Amino acid sequence: MRKVLLPSLIIIAASLLVMRIFYLQIIDDSFKLKSENNAIKKVYDYPERGYIYDRNGKLLVANQASYDIMVIPRDIKENLNIPEFCALLNITPEDYEKRVAKAKVYSPRLPSVFLSQLNKNEFAAFQEKIRKFEGFYFQKRSLRDYEVDYGANIFGFITQVNERQIAKNPYYNSGDLIGKQGVEESYEEILRGIKGVKYIQKDKYNREIGSYKEGKYDTIAVAGEDINLTIDAELQKYGEELMINKRGGIVAIEPKSGEILALVTAPSYDPGILVGRQRSKNYTLLYHDSIAKPLYDRGLLAEYPPGSPFKILTGLVALQEGVVNEQTTFMCHHGFSYGRGRFMKCHGFGPHQLHNGIYNSCNTYFAQAYMLTINKYANPGKAVDVWSDHMRSFGLGQFMGYDLPTGKRGNIPNSKTYKRIYPNGGWRSTTIVSNAIGQGEVLMTPIQLANMMATVANQGYYYTPHIIKKIEGEKIDSKFTTKHTTSIDQKYFPPVISGLFDVYNKGTAHALRVEGIDICGKTGTAENFAKINGKRTQLKDHSIFVAFAPKDNPKIAIAIMIENGGFGATVAGPIASLMIEKYLRKKITRTDLEIRVLNKSLASEYAKLGGMSEASAIESTPKDSLLKAKIIAPKTTAPKTETKKTTIDTTKKN
Repeated sequence: MRKVLLPSLIIIAASLLVMRIFYLQIIDDSFKLKSENNAIKKVYDYPERGYIYDRNGKLLVANQASYDIMVIPRDIKENLNIPEFCALLNITPEDYEKRVAKAKVYSPRLPSVFLSQLNKNEFAAFQEKIRKFEGFYFQKRSLRDYEVDYGANIFGFITQVNERQIAKNPYYNSGDLIGKQGVEESYEEILRGIKGVKYIQKDKYNREIGSYKEGKYDTIAVAGEDINLTIDAELQKYGEELMINKRGGIVAIEPKSGEILALVTAPSYDPGILVGRQRSKNYTLLYHDSIAKPLYDRGLLAEYPPGSPFKILTGLVALQEGVVNEQTTFMCHHGFSYGRGRFMKCHGFGPHQLHNGIYNSCNTYFAQAYMLTINKYANPGKAVDVWSDHMRSFGLGQFMGYDLPTGKRGNIPNSKTYKRIYPNGGWRSTTIVSNAIGQGEVLMTPIQLANMMATVANQGYYYTPHIIKKIEGEKIDSKFTTKHTTSIDQKYFPPVISGLFDVYNKGTAHALRVEGIDICGKTGTAENFAKINGKRTQLKDHSIFVAFAPKDNPKIAIAIMIENGGFGATVAGPIASLMIEKYLRKKITRTDLEIRVLNKSLASEYAKLGGMSEASAIESTPKDSLLKAKIIAPKTTAPKTETKKTTIDTTKKN
């Protein structure tokens, strides 16, 4: 039996191998298509990308026809009339040689893009004579057609894939287009569709003789899916108009759903300039603009000290930890002494409890409440970790998980932070008291500030902020419909909300009220330092404002950060009131605020950092300008704040 078994196995294995080889070589010839078969030409049919709409069905991004000239280097005839060819395409012979050489590096036998994104007129001129230029042919594509001139940071743009992307994803070939930044990148696989392919057979003279195997292996293109964004187009447009000649970000969120209503960064640019033959040139100019940084999304990336709006969380944690209640009173004498030679200034005076502490933005009250929170525990490291955990339950100090491809964590310090700063120990509540009022080591992005206010509006819960509302034929990710509950009990939110409501009625934002709309808000002013020519320099403070409305059944939560804007009620506050009224009423009654904001320019402040005069720091916004609202800003996108570790000297009216 053993003598028969081994020969039998060999015979069976050999038979199976022969049968498989026969099948692959005689019956199934599909593997021919996967090789660089010179007798078969592969032509792709590129689908239209999905359209992009806003939350109300307004069309934002469509498509337009475009044509690429493709080249197969091996098929180029030696007698090709290069001067005529170059004249038709308005390129130099040097450009021609460089592009052909690049195509040969990719593959001498496979097609690659020689010249991309020809418009209809360029295509028509070359089409008449293309028969004279063997080795070249046209590939039709669709490019983006922007129906609006705002929202560039939301949409992103389309660009050619690079070698790294091709190596990572076999779907793409040289010359293919891919979404970059914004929703074009986040939802690339949904928007791009599936490209079709046709296999054309050629004879020994390299002439096309028809479809390979009568089109047996051809596939048709599948158009990309349309998507609806959560963005309110009119609110987005209005926000960008209000931010002209300013630098910073605006983020508005619908509290009950986490849907992003507006995501404004300033300065910005018209998305249409990144389409067509000039796309590469324009992108290079934007990319290398180290002054205005128009490609830098400040709403998602810029980390700032949050200033007085952070007092909202300081109060909530103190209530949760049981170290204060609504009646707890601290005396403010334009500040308070918290150690030998250490005095925290404040514009307030007299007794302050939670309610008037909020609407008067009393540094003394919240610093005392914070110190009690830390001093509750014998070990300050344990205490700051408890405090940090409360902060993180609001989504702070971490990536929030929203559906945009860029973002920053912000910073919420914990015991590890202070072990690094003070390796020999010795730190305590008085050392880190600046955290209480949103200075110190605390950093937040505008979207984190907006989400914080959405959480307060919901009295203790939030949904992960997101920008996708609907995908044709699909469901959105379940993580965007999952409720996140904070570590603060619901019962502690109403007294804080009452104080925020009175910020508008009798507090620091009383001049910003909108008749008939109950707005809850908080002004903020954050100290701002930067190194200029190697020297620590104090700059004009950042202007901050957070709000939600209406007080009951809130429909919008918003955060505004204006770099070098000064007091919170000066620039950021009016923008908040205007944005809220625009969203809720679709019109503006506080035209006095609108005029003030539209006429406000901070170019002179930004010019100080650039060493330029105000006249050269700003230019108008003509249609042919790259930037919609070009302002000269510091070379650092968000100057790193340097805060003293043991003392605060601020009398800002927050």
